[in-house]
Amino acid sequence: MLIDGFASPVWFALFAAVAAVVVGYLLVQRRRKRHVLRFANLELLDRVAPTRPGWPRHVPAALFTVAFVLLTIGLAGPTAEAKIPRNRATVMLTVDVSLSMVATDIQPSRIKAAQASAKSFVEHMTPGINLGLLTYGGAATIEVSPTTERRPVMTAIDGMKLQPSTATGDAIAAALQAIQSFGNVIPGGPPPAVIVLMSDGKQTVGRDEFEMAQEAAKQKIPVNTISFGTADGTIELDGKEVPVPVDDDSLHKLADISGGQFFKADTSEKLQQVYNNLGEEIGYETTERDVSKPFFALGSLVAITAAGAALLISQRLP
Repeated sequence: MLIDGFASPVWFALFAAVAAVVVGYLLVQRRRKRHVLRFANLELLDRVAPTRPGWPRHVPAALFTVAFVLLTIGLAGPTAEAKIPRNRATVMLTVDVSLSMVATDIQPSRIKAAQASAKSFVEHMTPGINLGLLTYGGAATIEVSPTTERRPVMTAIDGMKLQPSTATGDAIAAALQAIQSFGNVIPGGPPPAVIVLMSDGKQTVGRDEFEMAQEAAKQKIPVNTISFGTADGTIELDGKEVPVPVDDDSLHKLADISGGQFFKADTSEKLQQVYNNLGEEIGYETTERDVSKPFFALGSLVAITAAGAALLISQRLP
């Protein structure tokens, strides 16, 4: 068990009392030994004083000491980090469906790999998360408003259709609007929100993506960007082979401005890993939990064992 801290470390002062008892026990044993050696007739001593067990007679005292130590640690309130599922959060999964997504530098294609990984992300998202889906090419479309239902999102991912151009700024603006609209109808105020944006190319039309990233930062909604593809990607357009290299720099800058994280995925396996990591970060929160119960339980068990050992060895409690 990994302990990160203690809620009430003042209880450790009891260790001084435990140490005093141990020292007192040792002094008593030493004094008893000196009294025994004063007898001149050891044969007579053997007759009037029954033979005591050797070292086993110290076992109960040792066990009681261990029990006191464990119970003191329990009183100090040990804590440890624990991941618990979030029950209030909004995530807008924002996927680039521009024509460059047909590139096959990622097998079987960028769009097919993106759909498979996005569905896995949705499937493993914790139940309490409100998850929405937005797709964008030359325009942004809210496919599914934030919801705890996963089936509509999965269906919408399967039905993604490609379109020309890349309006990243419009996509961020639409995602922010969807989050705000959803937050306005949630009892208790809007929950914390994040945008997960996956793209493979540079913005070509629409609002400035960096200005929208600044707006996201003002609203405290980070944009986590996933750069998906390689520098060698190409597509066939009007009978010509057109290069569609991934644009890492813009996506990295967008994440930095908004306060989000940037991830690079140049294989379907890496994309899946990125989504897995994001699912852990978004779906769970780390909290400090009390872990004193095992110490109380073990301390009590050791104390009971000590009492039993004392009765067995010397027919009395220490």
